[in-house]
Order: sequence, then C-alpha cells, then structure tokens
Amino acid sequence: MGEVYRARDTRLDRDVALKILPETFASDSGKVRRFEREARAASALNHPNIVTVHEVGREGEISYIAMELVEGKTFREALAAGPFPLKRLLDVSCQIASGLARAHEAGIVHRDLKPENVMVSRDGLVKILDFGLAKRMPFEGDAGSVEATQTQEGAVVGTVGYMSPEQAAGKSVDYRSDQFSFGSILYEMAAAKRAFQSKSAVETLAAIINQEPEPIEMSNPRIPGPLRWIVARCLAKEPADRYASTQDLAQELKVARDHMAEMSDAFAAGPRAAMPRRYRLFAALAGAAVLAGFAGVFLAGKRAGDRPIPDYQRLTFSHGAVATARFAPDGRTIVYSAGFDGEPIRLFSTRTDGRESRRLEFPDGVLVSMSPLGEIAMLLGATRSTVSGGGWAGTLARVPLTGGAPRELIEGVSEADWSSDGKTLAVVRSVGNKKRLEYPIGKVLYEPADNVTSLRLSPDGKRIAFLTSRASSDDFSVETVDLEGRHSVLSKGWKRGRGIAWSPDGEEVWFAASDWGNRVPLHAVSREGKVRLVMRLPAIIVLQDVARDGRALVSLMTPRFKIRGLFAGDKPDRDLSWHEGSFAKDLTPDGKTILFDEAAEGDFRSIYVRGTDGSPAKLLGDGRSLAISPDGQWVATNAKGRGSEVVLLPTGAGEPRTLNTEGHRFAEAAFFPDGKRILLVADGGPVYAKDLPDGRLFPVAPVGTLCRPISPDGKEIACQGPNGEGVIHPVEGGTPRPIPGFQAGDEPLRFGSDGLALYVGRFRSLPMKIVRLDLATGKREILHEFTPEDPATLSLPLYYFAMTPDGKSYAYSALNVSSDLYLVTGLK
Repeated sequence: MGEVYRARDTRLDRDVALKILPETFASDSGKVRRFEREARAASALNHPNIVTVHEVGREGEISYIAMELVEGKTFREALAAGPFPLKRLLDVSCQIASGLARAHEAGIVHRDLKPENVMVSRDGLVKILDFGLAKRMPFEGDAGSVEATQTQEGAVVGTVGYMSPEQAAGKSVDYRSDQFSFGSILYEMAAAKRAFQSKSAVETLAAIINQEPEPIEMSNPRIPGPLRWIVARCLAKEPADRYASTQDLAQELKVARDHMAEMSDAFAAGPRAAMPRRYRLFAALAGAAVLAGFAGVFLAGKRAGDRPIPDYQRLTFSHGAVATARFAPDGRTIVYSAGFDGEPIRLFSTRTDGRESRRLEFPDGVLVSMSPLGEIAMLLGATRSTVSGGGWAGTLARVPLTGGAPRELIEGVSEADWSSDGKTLAVVRSVGNKKRLEYPIGKVLYEPADNVTSLRLSPDGKRIAFLTSRASSDDFSVETVDLEGRHSVLSKGWKRGRGIAWSPDGEEVWFAASDWGNRVPLHAVSREGKVRLVMRLPAIIVLQDVARDGRALVSLMTPRFKIRGLFAGDKPDRDLSWHEGSFAKDLTPDGKTILFDEAAEGDFRSIYVRGTDGSPAKLLGDGRSLAISPDGQWVATNAKGRGSEVVLLPTGAGEPRTLNTEGHRFAEAAFFPDGKRILLVADGGPVYAKDLPDGRLFPVAPVGTLCRPISPDGKEIACQGPNGEGVIHPVEGGTPRPIPGFQAGDEPLRFGSDGLALYVGRFRSLPMKIVRLDLATGKREILHEFTPEDPATLSLPLYYFAMTPDGKSYAYSALNVSSDLYLVTGLK
C-alpha cells in the first residue's frame, strides 16, 4: 500500500528511504492506521538489524516515514540464486533472529515476516523492514487493550506461504508466530524452495495447518543436524513446541554459527581435515542419545500421508554388542555374530516370529555373509582391523547353516560376500602391504588405497558396492567396481560409515553414514549419485542387511563414555562420571581435582572441574578443555571447539584470558610444573611453548610429534615421534634423545616426581597397563594393571588418561558400545 522513494535529507546531508501513503489512500482510515502503526512500531525499535526510522510526518494529505536507506537486495532476490552456503546462511539467520528478538522484547510482533521484508545490504548487514502489520503485545500493567493489539478472531492477516498455523486459521497470535515465519525463511534459504507452496492460496493455507514440509535433507543433504533441528522447532505446528523466547532461538543459532561456520567448506565440498586416530571415535560417538526403548522411535523426514511409518521389532535382548547379521534364505531366520556378557564373538540364530536366540555350534568367529543356498561365510580368529571397531580381519571359512566343521579358504580377509547364486565369493584381503578386492577369489578387480569396511555384490552380480574409509581420518565414501574393474565413487565426504547393502531392485545402494553430529542415519544413493534419506533415528544405525522384500536388519548402537579412576589409595577403581559422555582430561598434581568435558550433540561440549572426593561438578563454560594449571586455578580450553583459539578460564573468580597464539591452532596443551608456561600441541604438530600470561611463543618439537609430559624442572618434554618412537626434546633447544626402553604401543603419560622415571601407558589391549620406565637404564616395571568395568561392550580400551606425578592417582575414560538388533519393515 506504500510507495518508497530514494530521497535526500538536506538538513543532515544524507540519502534516505522515504515511504509515503499516497493521496488515494488518505481517506481510508484502516490504511492510515496501519501506516501510523508501522511508524510507531519501527521507531520504537533501536537495533542494527531493524531498519531505522529517522522521522515521521505529514505534508498536506500525505503521510510519510523517513527511514535509513538500505543499499542491497531483498531476500527474495537473494534466494533466486539457489540455497545459501552454510556460512552465509548462519550469519544472516543470526542477524534476523537477533533483530526479531529485539522486537519481541519490546512487545512487538511483526506478523508479516517474509523474504520480501528482509534486506541484506552490500556489506552483509541484514535489515528487517515493513512493520505495517505489526501488533503490540500488552505488557503486564497495561490498562485495557492497546490499539493495534486486537485482530478480529477469524481474520487472516499476513502473507500466504509464511503464516504460522494459528495465523492461517485466523486465531490470535504472539511472538511465536514470527518464529514460524522465520523458520519458513530459514527452510527456504537451506532448501532453495518454499516450505509450503501449493497450487492455490487456500491449499497452501491448508498445508500450513495440516502438513509437514518435506525434510530439508531431501533437497540439501549437507545441511547439518543442529540447523535442521532449529528449523524443525520453528516450524512446529503448536506454538508451545517452539522457543520459549526468541532470544533463546537467536542464542541457539549463534552457538551453531560459532561451532559450524569454520566447517562450511566441509559441508559444501566433502571431507574435513584429518583428525588424529585416537580422537576419531569419541568425536563420532560421544553424546549420542541413549535408547532406553524404542516405543518412541520416529522417522524424521516422513511426509504426512506419503508413506507408512516403519515398524521396529527387537530381535536381541542380551547385554553386549552385535557385530554382524544377515537374513537366511527363508527370510525368517536371522543369523548374527555378537559378544554377550563378556564372552567372545560367537554365532547365533533367531527367528523373526520369536524372541529367543540360540548359539550355533561353530567355532568362535564373525559372520560376513549368508548365501542363498544356506551356507555361511565367516572369519575365524577374527580381530579388529581398525581402531574404530568398524571391521574385522581373519581367516575366511565356509560352513553350512545346518552344521559341520568350517572349511578354511584364505587368510587375511576383512570383507566377503556371496554371489546371488551362492557359488562364488567376493573378498577384500591383504596381500603384503596391499589390499585387494577379488571376485572370484584370486581375480583382482580393484586395489583400494583406503580401508574397505563393507562389501556387497549387486543382485544381478554385475557390480560390487563397498564403503571405504581413509586410514588417516574418519571420511567415508560409497564406491562401486564392475566386473571389468571399472571403479566409480557414488558419494563421498561422509562420516562414521556403518554398513552397506543394495536395495531389493538393485537400483540404489543403501548405506548408514553421517554428514555431521553423532547420529548415523540411513541413506540411499542411486547409480547416478543422487542421495536421499531413508531413515533417521535418535541413535547410531548400523546397516546389516536388506531382504528381497525390503525388510532391513539394523543394529542400534548406544555409546557411553564414563570416568573411572584410582584416587587417594582407593581400591578398586571407582566411577567419577557426571553424565554419560564424560572425558577425563587432566588431574591436579595433588590428585584432588579432576578436569573433564561432558559431551553433547556433535562437537558441542561443556567444561567441568570436580573434586575427586565426589563433590559436585562445577561448570566453567562451553568448548573443549585442554589442561588444568598445577594450582588448579586456571583451565586451558579451546573455547569454540577443537583447534580453536586458546582461552584460559578461571576455576574461581576472575575473567577469561585469550592467549595470543599468533595464528596457530592448537588442540592439546599442558601446563609446566611452575605454572609459568604452557605447552601447546597442534594436530600433527608442531609443538610450541608459551610464556604466561601472554609472553613469547616458541617451537620445541617438529611437525609429526605428539608431546605432553613435561619434566619436573620444566626443561624437557617426552614425545612420540612420527613413527611412534619415544623421544625426549629439550625445551630451550638442543639435541633430542631417545627414551631408553620405550616400546611400540607405549604412550607417554607423566614424568615421575623425581624426574628419573617416565610413566607410559599400554592401552590397546586388556588388561591395560601403566609402566614405570627408568630413564637411566630403560628398566620397565608394571605400576598398575586394570580392566574397564564392562569388557563385554568395550570398543577400544581407552581414550583419555590422566595421572599424578607420584603415580598413585589416575583417571581415565573408556568407550563402551552396546547394541541391539532390530528388524525394520516399511522402509522406502
């Protein structure tokens, strides 16, 4: 109804936007009131993301508003270019939410938030425009109703396609209605299409009230989980299910921006930078939802009315972890390998119409494939082939399901699958230093450079699909090779690959993998490389098998990190966890205070300190902790996630201090014994020392070196070299020297109090050991031996370990992963 002109303010010598109400509307009292309402609403708000009103006036019969001139584009124009890159999306959405929160704090509801009413200037500043439909919510203490607060019940105001359900139904609205409109804009920025758009306005309004939009990941699978969840909450049908305040919404977006802006290129282009081996799995699994039962499991991404809700039938009920599972030829018998109640991995069978499993009378081993003729392919003497627990290696053997002794075929096999006629096997095996994909056995089709973690022959037998993971990172790809050895990559840049299978018609490869966060959804990729979401659950999905009728076998993993330790002469070890994602990071030298992180979704963490006497934990802030000072007064942290700026947080009163690291990014740290220096270690090196509080930063060890223990006099550090060798480096420069008696598999932990010994850990097998190493003679003495409390579900013995210089107190975090097997029907 208004016309906007570019004008010149001659008094202040500036360009402005002049909005006028034309003479033709001057006699329309409703339009005049709306114009005046906009002037009052906008002029009452002072925020960088809301257009500024300079002046309101009337010249004859013409009313006008003089506003700041915004040079740029409306969001409608910007959306024409396609989905927003993640970094830009997070930046502009934070600005919109911030401006909207300010309006809501002032009691003003916009009621017409849409791409046309949001502009982004040439320098990236977002402005919310047009408060012509705004209404003021009455504050506590207001006498009577406020003009423009009331809208007649049943009257629909706003723009079709961006209204909230209550707005579309003509009901009274509050600030949560704007949240829904904002969610619609967020959706459009991410998916490059509207959340609600039908053939007519009436149908669109009906869709807003009754239907869910198509999941964003169907249009843009690279949008990370936290952003999808924010959009989903904004688009909740019930206002009570949205945010309690728009300030909370704005804060959640800022947290997402701070943690994910640096990862935008990874979501756009694929794999992220490599992460050291020992940190991969906890980053993948920490903080995943614990499933007490699956009555409430859901299919995120289900369109209302488009497809049936899947049905989930639990098949295993013992405590432990399921390794592999396959359908038998009859489709009703399930054969699986699992370790239950601390026992080795063994083969079991169960029925889809029963609840009992029976152990098969075969040697201990891991099932890898089931033939259509009822013959099992299994690995004997199987051991974990990767630290992530994603694969096994052993001697391939075949044995009829009906019983008998397994017949050994070849050694060094990690994956195998039967052909559709059950006569031949495709395998991945190690020969020398090379891996070979062979089909049939002996004929090399492909030599993968990376680890192969799953292998499946297509139903027509013409192609082999497999998952690969880089040895140096947790990056997964879905790949195929045909019988002529022609190799192709269907999809790449995934994390935490957990199984693969062909769809029943052979037109897609189904795979479980994640693009961000801890949950692992089930996806499908076509032969042309088009990816779609099949199923998402609040868990880590491991795809085991897909039957010819579309039923799927999946195991659902539940990871837990807990802190256990020995303190002040305790025996045995005791639990000092706070929740179920607790990472022990450091101990004060007196053993009285422990520093730990508590994991949440994705890479989000909270930093705590706690007395080892079991006193309550104290929350210091968000981020990742690195080390605690000897006096327990300061904690070194990566405040914005692993490898971000180094910030010192006080454990008591005081202000945080950000260290000047001269552009370097560090992911590990240790305080020197006198507390006057800090050791800083980058991923993959180099290693630096820095004088505190903010003195010189200087190198002490080269790239490829991992260092942490510092000698009591602060003159030396113990390190692992690029090849795992033990080396002691002088801090102030000099010739490094080897650590006498250091063995492969040792991890340096602490210098002894007298500096004459080094404590090393051996954590890759059970029982775990702490060894005292005499630095003069190389003599080794076992100081402690221990086994985590639940070896039945232990995925990898240990991730974090901290101990005191006297060797009497220690704390560690071990990962236990339990899983149950489910039969899922109704997937499409």
